[in-house]
Amino acid sequence: MTPVTFIGLAAAFCTTVAYLPQAIQAWRTRSTRDLSLPMLLVLTTGLALWLVYGALIRDVPLIAANSVTLALAGTILYLKLRHG
Repeated sequence: MTPVTFIGLAAAFCTTVAYLPQAIQAWRTRSTRDLSLPMLLVLTTGLALWLVYGALIRDVPLIAANSVTLALAGTILYLKLRHG
């Protein structure tokens, strides 16, 4: 693994794990009242686009980070739409 790939994976880990507490709290409480729906829509769209981009250029850190983060943000968005 090159140092550049390691840095990318470390950054991907940090930015992905940052969404975990919010997803867990939203799942447990079913409360997303204070979260902005437009922000969640733009975020999930951006994550999906980053995932497509990463797949097209075959960049493992981009694919890994955006797959997991899209799942977490998508869960939060789903909860916002359902319980908002």
